[in-house]
Amino acid sequence: MKKALSLLVGAVMALSLCACGSSGSAPAPTEAAKAPTAEAAGEAKADAPAADGPVWKIGGQGPLTGGAAIYGIAVVNGAEIAIEEINQNGGINGYQIEYQKADDEHDQEKAINAYNSLKDWGMHFLVGPTTSSPTIAVGTEAEADNLFMITPSGSAVDCTAPKNVFRVCFSDPAQGAKSAQYIGTHKLAEKVGVIYDSSDVYSTGIYESFASEAPGQGLEIVATEEFTSESNKNFSVQLQKMKDAGAELVFLPFYYTEASLVLTQAASMDFKPIFFGCDGMDGILNVENFDTSLAEGLMLLTPFAADATDDLTVSFVKNYQDSYGETPNQFAADAYDAVYIIKAAAEKANLNPEMSVSELGDAMQKAITEIEVDGLTGSGMTWNEGGDVDKEPKAVVIENGAYASAE
Repeated sequence: MKKALSLLVGAVMALSLCACGSSGSAPAPTEAAKAPTAEAAGEAKADAPAADGPVWKIGGQGPLTGGAAIYGIAVVNGAEIAIEEINQNGGINGYQIEYQKADDEHDQEKAINAYNSLKDWGMHFLVGPTTSSPTIAVGTEAEADNLFMITPSGSAVDCTAPKNVFRVCFSDPAQGAKSAQYIGTHKLAEKVGVIYDSSDVYSTGIYESFASEAPGQGLEIVATEEFTSESNKNFSVQLQKMKDAGAELVFLPFYYTEASLVLTQAASMDFKPIFFGCDGMDGILNVENFDTSLAEGLMLLTPFAADATDDLTVSFVKNYQDSYGETPNQFAADAYDAVYIIKAAAEKANLNPEMSVSELGDAMQKAITEIEVDGLTGSGMTWNEGGDVDKEPKAVVIENGAYASAE
């Protein structure tokens, strides 16, 4: 069934981050994830030996330079790892894969230009864009071309409005509902407080779905407090209300910069509930001048834990570290899964690279709703016609200054 195109592309989402799906500014990259030069960012990478016959052409797109580069670089790196593995094991339906990436700088206009450059190259499928605002802009273009795209991490609801766009990550509302379900199922608390950013689409969307789901999970929201981008430095009033209400857990559906201030101020008040966040919390251990000991015990819902001991995660982390000299984050894992999802759907429909982009698009849109994929970011992943994934959430907890599985 054809999904309606989004009518909300524009100012509200103009700065929207995946993962985010935020309408705020992107956190700066850490030293370990400095962006490549603009020249290097646009280079094509052929991960397979030159083939005599047809090859699959998969494009990768995200912010490879600028403030959001930490996300985009991880995505193209994760996709490259998957493509190299698949090529070494015979490709997709016997055809090798070529990979080319394009820098959209987390900008809608540049995202469309990046998409067009990949289309001119002959792209069959797109893994990307990385952030929500470019995903929304590119999705409209890709729908007109009937080109299949899967965003690893575009979490805003409107990202999957076009019929040909699917995602690996949870949507913003899904994160809220899944968080409430996780807290209730694992009996982490009964009395819950919530602090959220009412000026941010990402935070508000998560909060609203969390509040709707909480009663059914046996959770009583004893205090709800908000802040805005204009009042995001002092949280003492909000925290005092949480403390006075007897909150055993405080849900923080926003980004790690503000979360580091919340944790610092809570410690000064001797307020020690369980703090629980979502994927925007990932990165709190890298906040400049933050005492990371204050994050001990912090939990966050995330699709990927790099310290997991299953064979797939261990292999991926090792390959990533060997290739890029750092530990992969959830964005890299989302992109790795995205490539394998393309492989599974293309094999389900018995596709080949000599088919037209539109023929491939029609077949992939049907096939992805008929497959089930076990990946780094979830087991038994399935997709509905609306483009959204269903999978069980995972949670991590910070222990001894590092992320550890909460399971």
